[in-house]
Order: sequence, then structure tokens, then C-alpha cells
Amino acid sequence: MGSSENEFLKRYEIESHDFSRAGNVSTQIKELLQEIGIDSSIIRRAAIATYEAEMNVVMYADKAELFLTVNPERIHIRIEDKGQGIKDIDLAMQEGFSTATHEMREMGFGAGMGLPNIKRNADKFNISSIPGKGTSVDIIFCLNETKQK
Repeated sequence: MGSSENEFLKRYEIESHDFSRAGNVSTQIKELLQEIGIDSSIIRRAAIATYEAEMNVVMYADKAELFLTVNPERIHIRIEDKGQGIKDIDLAMQEGFSTATHEMREMGFGAGMGLPNIKRNADKFNISSIPGKGTSVDIIFCLNETKQK
């Protein structure tokens, strides 16, 4: 996507295993979208999807970058992580499937709803992964049309 004067781009870093700061990026994005006047129902869906993606990075990746692009047509959130990757995306997309450790589950994470929740809240969703390298996730919210899935 080309850059234009009506486009906003921001980059965030997400650290692995930093549960004390987990959720900070999604909160910052929610506040930013509120400041620029995005519809509250879209903000809610974007915040949920971003939080789920952020938690997946914190739990499973070594590190990640999140790119937020906002233009008059859409919000595009892209997360690129370095880490173990996902061996079977179809399996990972099934509600309830989780590879969370016992410790993660004790903290209340790892219910296996992260990726399904991202897909459910996004208008468009794409995930690709290379085991041993990392995962890329694209989450798109349309601003000027009815929700498309």
C-alpha cells in the first residue's frame, strides 16, 4: 500500500514474555483510534484483535513489530514476529486449541481463543508462518463499508 497524506503509520515493538506490559500496545492503539475519531464499534473490535495478537507474541515469540496503518478506507494492523512459528495454522485456528504452558494457563492465558477471536473481529484476516522463523498476521478493519468477512 502506498503512502499518502491521508495515511497514518505507526510502529510498535512487542517484547516476549513481558507479561507486566502485555496489553500496552493494544491500549495505545485504542487510545489513538479514539483520538482520530474512529467509530467506537470498530475501535472495540480492533482493540480485541490487537490484544489477542499481542498476547500471542508475549507468550510464544521472541519479539515482534506491530505496524498500524490508518487511512480513510481502513485500519491495517500487521504483526511480524520472530520465533517458533506455527506448525499447523489450520489446527491453531480451531477454537480451544492451545500450546500454552501450565504457567501461562495459571496466569489465565492459553484458552485457545486468540487466533479465532482475531479472525472473528477482523473484516479481513491473513496469517502466514514459517516454523522456526516466525509468523506474520494481517488484520484489516474497513471504515467506509459494511463489515465484510
